[in-house]
Amino acid sequence: MIVTVALVYEGDEGVLDGVVFEGTVSWDDASADDQTGLRPVVMVTPTFKGQSAFETQKAELLAEMGYVGFAIDIYGQGKRASTPEEAGKLMAVLNGDRALLLKHMQLALRTAKALPQADAQKVAVIGFCFGGKCVLDLVRSGADLQGAVSFHGIYDPPGSESRLTEQAIKSSVLILHGWEDPLAPREDMVALGDELTRNGAEWQIHAFGQTAQAVTNPLARAKADGMYFVEKSAARGWWMMRGFLEEVFG
Repeated sequence: MIVTVALVYEGDEGVLDGVVFEGTVSWDDASADDQTGLRPVVMVTPTFKGQSAFETQKAELLAEMGYVGFAIDIYGQGKRASTPEEAGKLMAVLNGDRALLLKHMQLALRTAKALPQADAQKVAVIGFCFGGKCVLDLVRSGADLQGAVSFHGIYDPPGSESRLTEQAIKSSVLILHGWEDPLAPREDMVALGDELTRNGAEWQIHAFGQTAQAVTNPLARAKADGMYFVEKSAARGWWMMRGFLEEVFG
């Protein structure tokens, strides 16, 4: 049976000290990789609206595959958006401070590795839209991950003002890209491939035709704005992610 619980976690002393976050954790209480009861963890990083039922549902699907699904909180407890305008304001804070964005992701990673069901040596992260950007910033930091998947993410690297420097990338990386995505133009996709190569990553980019932003969201219907659901591309991307996770977790 799939179990889903809320998880409140807090910043470390000296790093986001006292800042509280709230996500959800899902696992199958009847499955485990070995006698220890531990299993790989997959962090699910949210869209620009913040942690929601969408990410929890993805975490539960991952739990059905035998993983621990951890739908992380990227903004902080209680900070969720109900409109695009609210989401834009929340996202702007982290877009304007990529070092802070990375701290939020690093805290989530430490929390994931400390979960009682977790095999701390087998952790991956996936993310959607703005969450794809968050995934890439965590990868860029040289984080100890086995795999990272960006679904219709945003590819711009942190600027020099972030005080982040390029690091050797330890994680295998899978980029799932909508060819018509207005938020991730083709030149950004090429630049990302060059960046990943330069920093030693093992990477793949798969581009889906007739597909743009928000491809995985069944509620997305703004085709004129390049924000729309494509069932076939969403299903293919999830299938590719499944094979990728099986490979990186061995």
